[in-house]
Amino acid sequence: MPFDREREMFDAKCGDCGNDCQIPFKPKDDRPVYCRECFQNHKPAPRSGGGYGERSGGQGRRDDRPREMFDAKCGDCGNDCQIPFKPKDDRPVYCRECFQNHRNN
Repeated sequence: MPFDREREMFDAKCGDCGNDCQIPFKPKDDRPVYCRECFQNHKPAPRSGGGYGERSGGQGRRDDRPREMFDAKCGDCGNDCQIPFKPKDDRPVYCRECFQNHRNN
């Protein structure tokens, strides 16, 4: 079913060129908005690789920053290990080997 009502537009001032413009959302004081021409300079670069949900490069990481690792103790074997998230006290974590055993069960 088509949407017949026109979209409400809001008056704003472009954060780059300073020209008055209209935007389809209510502007926030803490974030700049841009006119149609200046917005093109702020659009994110298109991502390389495949479509939605695909990861390029086969690494599964979106950037080259080193991943922060946290020390933990495996809830099954008791060995010290490192995990890529901050562990919570109320939930067990598993080393790589024990984690695979939990995934396969």
